[in-house]
Amino acid sequence: MRSYHERLFAPVSWWFLGTVIVAILGAELWAGFGALVALVTYAVLLLVCGGTLAHWGSASVRVTDDELEAGGRRLPRHAIGDVVPLGARQADAARGQHADPAAHAVIRPYLKRAVYIEVIDPTQGAPYWLVGTRRPDDLAAALRTQPARAGADKGDAGERGEHDERGEHDELG
Repeated sequence: MRSYHERLFAPVSWWFLGTVIVAILGAELWAGFGALVALVTYAVLLLVCGGTLAHWGSASVRVTDDELEAGGRRLPRHAIGDVVPLGARQADAARGQHADPAAHAVIRPYLKRAVYIEVIDPTQGAPYWLVGTRRPDDLAAALRTQPARAGADKGDAGERGEHDERGEHDELG
């Protein structure tokens, strides 16, 4: 069961800006050369710019009953301690000079807000995760919510017992 999912797409404005930069830089690089050089120059610049934006946008954040997945790494829910949604200023500070180099950071330059996730299991290798997001409050709420237990929706006869049609309690052993 998935309780949260977000794809960290690059905004359209970044794609537009990238196209403008490719046009200007391409014109500068091939000025005075022939059409073939212009074509190759623009193709290479478009591939580099488009590839970078597509790669940045391919990251996703998922929270399931069992784990948090962000940037291709997984963190079991039992290893998560404090979860704090960060505003733009707090996220900037967490990404800056006070950042721990051992932390797992899934941040993008176009995502101003983030969520700080404390890791309480030392075997996970990172003291905390810093995950950039457009919806920090929703991500933090999904991480704070306790996972649903299997069988909770159907009733857990082993713990609560069953009532038959007469209303008598039938203990299952």
